Amino acid sequence: MTKWTPKHEAPEPLEGPVVATITGGTIVWFVLFLVQLPFYDWFDDHGHTWWLWTCLAGGGLGLIGIWYVRRRDAAIKRAAAPRVTVPE
Repeated sequence: MTKWTPKHEAPEPLEGPVVATITGGTIVWFVLFLVQLPFYDWFDDHGHTWWLWTCLAGGGLGLIGIWYVRRRDAAIKRAAAPRVTVPE
């Protein structure tokens, strides 16, 4: 057998509204947590409380993700900005 090698170049990565995407996902996780919270007793009786804690963890990790992608976008914009040189 021969080693598989690609016959074409890989496409460029897609850049989209990363901050908005991560923010939207974080909101969804927190909404899912809040929607399930009134049914805590049912989840506890059936051994499904991990559903609630998964949603809360997803929201918490989403907050870290928002912080990260905002800093990343700012760094990309700083790197792309033209540099001003001062004549001597």
